[in-house]
Amino acid sequence: MPKYFNTTAICRPKEHYMVDITEKLKQIKRMVDAGQYFTINRARQYGKTTTLRALQAFLKDEYIVISLDFQMLSSADFSTEMAFVDAFSSELLDACEEVPNKISDDLNNLIGKRTTLSMLFRILSKWCGISSKGIILIIDEVDNASNNQIFLDFLAQIRGYYINRDVKPTFQSVILSSVYDIKNLKQKFENGAEPRRNSPWNIAADFLVDMSFSAKEIEGMLNEYESDYHTGMNTEISANLIYDYTAGYPFLVSKLCKLIDERVAGSKNFPEKTDAWTKAGIIEAVKLLLNEKNTLFESLVNKIQDYPQLHEIIYELLFNGKTILYNSLNPSIEAAEMFGFIKNNDGQVMVSNRIFETVLYNLFLAEEAINSNIAKAGLLDKNQFINHGHLNMRLVLEKFVTHFNDLFGDKAEKFIEEDGRRYFLLYLRPIINGTGNYYIESRTRNMERTDVIVDYLGEQFIIELKIWRGDAYNTRGEKQLWDYLSYYHFDKGYMLSFNFNKNKKIGVKELHLNGKTLIEATV
Repeated sequence: MPKYFNTTAICRPKEHYMVDITEKLKQIKRMVDAGQYFTINRARQYGKTTTLRALQAFLKDEYIVISLDFQMLSSADFSTEMAFVDAFSSELLDACEEVPNKISDDLNNLIGKRTTLSMLFRILSKWCGISSKGIILIIDEVDNASNNQIFLDFLAQIRGYYINRDVKPTFQSVILSSVYDIKNLKQKFENGAEPRRNSPWNIAADFLVDMSFSAKEIEGMLNEYESDYHTGMNTEISANLIYDYTAGYPFLVSKLCKLIDERVAGSKNFPEKTDAWTKAGIIEAVKLLLNEKNTLFESLVNKIQDYPQLHEIIYELLFNGKTILYNSLNPSIEAAEMFGFIKNNDGQVMVSNRIFETVLYNLFLAEEAINSNIAKAGLLDKNQFINHGHLNMRLVLEKFVTHFNDLFGDKAEKFIEEDGRRYFLLYLRPIINGTGNYYIESRTRNMERTDVIVDYLGEQFIIELKIWRGDAYNTRGEKQLWDYLSYYHFDKGYMLSFNFNKNKKIGVKELHLNGKTLIEATV
C-alpha cells in the first residue's frame, strides 16, 4: 500500500509521509539521560502521541520503556486508590514485555486486593533496583486524570521517590503528555476549602524542545513524496509556503499536504498532481482547510467561548494592533499559549500562525456581521466585483469608500481609529467568502499599519491599511508598499488610509511609482 499523509491518531513511518523528528528525539533523550522528569505540554494535535511512540522505539535499546495511555482508563478507575492501583498494574503488565517474573507476580497479587499507592510504588522501586537498565515511565493523555485527588496522590508518590532517589531506587525518567500544564494543577481539599495551586509535579524540568516543524523539515517530507510521484514541484518553495501558512504546526502541515494530494489534485482546476503541487494549488488547499469543520478548529472556538480572557487578548491582537508583551506569569497569556493560540515572538505575543489567525478573524467577524451595516453592504455588493473569475479590487475599495463615509463619516475620530480596519474586513469577507481567503501579514502589522493579503482563485492582492499621519507619513507608506510589492514580485498594490482630517479628500486614485502601480483609497 502506498504511503499517504495522515491527520488522525499516530503517524507511522512505514505507512505515512512524515517529517523526520530524529533531532527532536535526540534532544528529548538528553533529558532522559540526565534523569529529568518532565511534561510534554502542547496544544491539541501537536504530534505529542506520535512523538511519544517514536521516542519509545528510540529509547528501547538503552532503557526499559513503560508506555501507558490514560485514555484507556475509565473514570471509575480513578474513583478509589484501590481501583487505580488495579487499573494501573493491569495496564503496566499489558504494556511492558520486560517485567521480571517476580515483579509480575507482585503486581498481579495487588490486583483485586485492598491495596494502596504506597504498596504499588514499593514494587516499582524494587523493579528499578534490580533492573540492569534504567526504567522510563511514559504516560500519555494525563489530562483525562488531572482533575482528581487520586492522580495528585500518584504524582506525590513519584515526587517522593524522585526526591529520595539516592536511597530508594526509582524511574530513570518520567514523561507525562498533556495539553494542560500539570505544574499548575489545583489541589482540592477534603474540608471544602477553596482550591489552590499546590501541584506535586514541581520537580519537573522545563521542556523546551521545539515540536513544530521547520521549513527544512517539511522539505524533507516533500522530498520523499516527490521521489514517489515525480510531480516536478520545487520542494523548497512548496515547503516554505506551507510553513508560511502553518508556522510548522504539525496537524496543519499534514492537513494541507493531504488536501493538496487528495482533494486539490484531480479537481477541475488542478487535474494532475503536477498542477496541485504549485503555489496556486497550495493556496487552494488553504481555502479548503479554512472552509471545513475539524476538531482542531472546533477546539479553538470552544476555548474562546469558555475563557473570556482569551477572547479579550485575541481581539486586542487581531483588531487593535495592540502590542502585548509576553509574560508567562500572566494567566491569560499562559492559557492562550497552552491552547496553541499564541506564541512568544521576541518578547511579544503573536497569534501562532496564519491559519489560526484567519479562523479567529472569521469567528469574530461572523459574530459582528449579524448586526453590521458595512457587512450587509458587502453582501449586497458582492456580485459586482467578479469578472471572468477575476476580483476587481479597485472597485472593492471604491465601493467601500462610499459605504464607509455614508455610515461612519460623522462618527468620532477615536471610534473610527480603533475600528476602521475591522470595518474593511467586515465588508471584504462576504465578497470573497467561499472562493477566496485572506490573512494579515504579521511582519507589517502595528497600530499604524496593517497589510491584508487576499487570495482569490490563485491571484493575490496586497492591501495596506493605515491611519493617516500626514503627507510625509503617507509617502513613507507608499515606499513601504513598493518595497513589499518588490519582495513578492507584484506589479500592483493597494492602500487604504483612514483619514480624520476635516478637510480630507475622500476617494480612490492611481499612482505610478518606479514601475509599480499603487491604488490609493482614502476614507
